[in-house]
Amino acid sequence: MDKQLLLICFLTFVIHLIGTLAYSVRIAGVRTKRIAVSLALFSILMLVSRTSNSFLGPFMAKRVETNLTTGAFDLLMDFRWLLLASSLATLVGALLIPTFQRVFCRAVLHFQVHRSIPKLMMHALFKGGISYVREVASAPAGANLAGLHKGNGVSLSVTLLNVGAVALWTVGVFAALYAGALDPAVRVTSSTLSSIINGGATVMMAVFIDPHMSGMTDDVIEGRVSESQFRKAVVWLVGSRLAGTLLAQLLLVPSALLIVQVARLL
Repeated sequence: MDKQLLLICFLTFVIHLIGTLAYSVRIAGVRTKRIAVSLALFSILMLVSRTSNSFLGPFMAKRVETNLTTGAFDLLMDFRWLLLASSLATLVGALLIPTFQRVFCRAVLHFQVHRSIPKLMMHALFKGGISYVREVASAPAGANLAGLHKGNGVSLSVTLLNVGAVALWTVGVFAALYAGALDPAVRVTSSTLSSIINGGATVMMAVFIDPHMSGMTDDVIEGRVSESQFRKAVVWLVGSRLAGTLLAQLLLVPSALLIVQVARLL
């Protein structure tokens, strides 16, 4: 693995790590009863994710262009590595959720007092924030995993939809770039057709998954659903997210071939 591919894998890792940690924001919002503030503070991390994503596409496109000229890379294997990085990031994010939600709860409460993002960041970096992370760091509790066989907290259909949505969203851009390598004659057109793949993921998330989790979050705050059941639902959704990144490995080549065919027909 060369340095350029290592950098691209790192950017992919950051994007999927933040995406996985988003589940802990809902838990923090439930515990602090401040959903809106939790989501607003999480948008700071989303800036990091979006910045990483803005560099990821050009770096990978340049790699495809270089390979078309020199044949120096095994692009299929490169994309396999990137998808593996997304799976590893999801796994690491799952392990970090208990720690992150505690840290995020404290950040929300601190913001409620000072109402200043710069003060919050200064506190996190220079006034005990790092030591607090060490104090509250913990692995996922076994109790949250032991009862999973008794029910998943979310319906099977929502779980499967999340697997499919994550798989399509993960593979969409990569498939579009790989399609350009499969047929260089339509590579510019192919690079703009990622929406053929991840458009379906966007619809599934917006229509089925996000509303379901938002409704369950409100139910927890109103006392109709217990926190333990909500945590169980989060565990299943994180697990289905990991399964989706693994499924993306199987969808890469078929998705790229579909994009090539569409590009040729346009």
